[in-house]
Amino acid sequence: MTFSIVARSGSAFGVAVASKFLAVGALVPAAAAGVGALATQAWANLAYRDQGLAMLRTGVAPASAVAGLTAADPQRAHRQLGMVGPVGAGATWTGEECLDWAGGVAGEGYAIQGNILAGPEVVRDMEAVWLASAELPFADRLVAALAAGDAAGGDSRGRQSAALYAVDPGAGIGGFGDVAYDLRVDDHPEPIAELRRLLGIHEILHGTPDPDSLLELAGELAAEVDSRLTALGYRSLDTWAGVENLEGRLVPGRIDPLVLAHLRDLTR
Repeated sequence: MTFSIVARSGSAFGVAVASKFLAVGALVPAAAAGVGALATQAWANLAYRDQGLAMLRTGVAPASAVAGLTAADPQRAHRQLGMVGPVGAGATWTGEECLDWAGGVAGEGYAIQGNILAGPEVVRDMEAVWLASAELPFADRLVAALAAGDAAGGDSRGRQSAALYAVDPGAGIGGFGDVAYDLRVDDHPEPIAELRRLLGIHEILHGTPDPDSLLELAGELAAEVDSRLTALGYRSLDTWAGVENLEGRLVPGRIDPLVLAHLRDLTR
């Protein structure tokens, strides 16, 4: 009933998942900075999350961790599991009682799996997009792979929820903690499209400005910004940005194009 990608990029680990199931993000993904990530699905065994990360923490390779978890589980025939660690290939498991179509693929730094899918093309297309999109930011790359699976038919029962969970040391909002992304669409007719929208909002609110793209806040542009702020009832860019949670993108004497675009959208 679910398809997911678990992957590593540099020091980051993440999981992107979608399902015809309510709030899939509350159940499937788990990750820890410096340790690894996993997805437990089909007849999900939630104990795999803590146990799997504990095994990775001690240096157990993903393939061995997956083998150990499933060997000790009397219901392993109904389980599906994907896992990646700090180095090497990912690992995936599909029990023989998982409902068709069910299966997975794994390679260097990734594992992709799904059950009750339209067919093997779902995981095949996810893998192809993952391998072909190394230039994208990690979160965008995960969601792109998820979207490819959806376009190939995804969950054969339909769509309901999707989630993105990723960790990276010190990459939490404002530099606090390691959770870089924790975005969930719990019940939506187009959950992956909505997840992509949330990811865009997250980037606007919590991303950092590209120094090469900053615009000088002077002349006609400064006048435009002042006019638009006045129309919204604000006397300064700082005050408005604080209300909009954009203060992290402010640079003295300059303006981030994303901030300017948001201001313009609000004052069309």
